[in-house]
Amino acid sequence: MPAVGFVLPILPGRTDDDREAMTSCWRGHRQEAFEASRQRLGITREAVWIQPTPTGDVAVVYVEADDLPTVFEGLATSQEPFDRWFRAYVREVHGVSLEDGSSPPEQVLDFGR
Repeated sequence: MPAVGFVLPILPGRTDDDREAMTSCWRGHRQEAFEASRQRLGITREAVWIQPTPTGDVAVVYVEADDLPTVFEGLATSQEPFDRWFRAYVREVHGVSLEDGSSPPEQVLDFGR
């Protein structure tokens, strides 16, 4: 299964907002809409961790899907209400515009047995 991991900065003072939003998607009031979005986009697994660093907190994100480019295109363009909310949330809390796209991270190590 294709997978990607990446980090997003969390803007200063927004870590609790990030934690609250992700919890609402995982097991809160946004769970149903979140799961429908991820199914529609073809995401089979998604996990997020908050990692403190000396320069500020980051969100560590892991995504699995058969077609990752289609997933990220969908995240950038979907007009579904949850997906529009998610784009606005990422812009507010992480300072990243999903609509602008980005280069995928460069994988430099993959160990497995």
